[in-house]
Amino acid sequence: MSSAVGIGLGMSPLPFYTIGVFAGPLAEEFGWGVDQVMLALPVFTFAALFMSPLVGHLTDRFGARRVALTSVFMFSLAMMSFSLMNGSLEMYLGIWVLLAVCGAGTLPITWTRAVNGWFFYRRGLALGLSLVGTGLFGLIAKQYAWWLIELVGWRMAYVGVGALPLMVAWPVAFFLFREAPQEQADDEDLAAESPPVRASSAGLSLGEAVKDWRFWLLAYSFVPISFAVGGPIPNLETMMAGKGFTVGDAVTLASLIGAAVVFGRVIGGYLLDRFWAPAVAAILLSVPAVATFILAQPDLQFWLAAVAIMVLGMAAGVEYDLMAYLVSRYFGLKHYSAIYGALYAFFALGAGIGPYVYAAAFEATGSYDRILILSSFLFIAGALPILLLGKYRDVPV
Repeated sequence: MSSAVGIGLGMSPLPFYTIGVFAGPLAEEFGWGVDQVMLALPVFTFAALFMSPLVGHLTDRFGARRVALTSVFMFSLAMMSFSLMNGSLEMYLGIWVLLAVCGAGTLPITWTRAVNGWFFYRRGLALGLSLVGTGLFGLIAKQYAWWLIELVGWRMAYVGVGALPLMVAWPVAFFLFREAPQEQADDEDLAAESPPVRASSAGLSLGEAVKDWRFWLLAYSFVPISFAVGGPIPNLETMMAGKGFTVGDAVTLASLIGAAVVFGRVIGGYLLDRFWAPAVAAILLSVPAVATFILAQPDLQFWLAAVAIMVLGMAAGVEYDLMAYLVSRYFGLKHYSAIYGALYAFFALGAGIGPYVYAAAFEATGSYDRILILSSFLFIAGALPILLLGKYRDVPV
């Protein structure tokens, strides 16, 4: 529960899911284009790219709990600071850098480290359930931000959104978030006659991992996948408005992403525990190619847009727990956080650039259709190579 709340109100989903809601008011007040608003995400991503390996190292050295509690507090204050903007694009982008620096410890790197330590046989499902927070709070955050904007304006809306990690995630983590003892096992481990070796010291170091071709295969695969998933999500409100939907309908459709992410997390985690993870990944991350193709079609009906967005959301629901699961099974837990952090940098590269490229394409052509078609091919290009990973590495996990 504490991991789910911490991840759901952390740096990964909260700014990403709400930027599309704030884009309209910011563009209207400061005269910015949608592409200028979305320029924040590449800046945010590059800052996160540098911070995520550092946070992984700090987590391995000092523990996930210390890093998470400190970062949640700082991230909350940084999020609230958007309310102080004066129309300077440089100030706006600077706050996004501050957000990445302060909030990097709220990334799944820290929370999933503890989850991996507590579970073995049901690790996939446990990771899926801990990561459902992105979907649950993503669903709520869009509607909550829009409601606050309508009620008190965008400045106080930023304060309200920024207060969520401090008021909800921090106390939950303080009282409930604990790391497993080195030899801790879950119930099924205790019941087994010959339980597997459970040692957080087993596995590859970061240096050993980066010399392994599997690391670079995953690094490659996550870039096009994260671009194809991350590009449309912050642009959904503008995209749906461009298809002729009202603002209210556009926000409602965009909010479906959250529900789909929850479903994807649970189903993905369940399947990872029972089937070969690369096959699960290849299938679940190829299907969204159909969704982006549908979203590119003219005269899009509400129900069809809803289905496509739900499929896209399922892909967003699979990617994080998939990364966490693959890292633990192919590299072990010795330097799990550092390896996860290094791979997350590649994931963040695609997810950060995607929204800006989508917005720039819209500003240039007045439509998202071409970039959506491109994303269909990127899903396939990123998902199928994961099948080359081979059998799990024979290390204690």
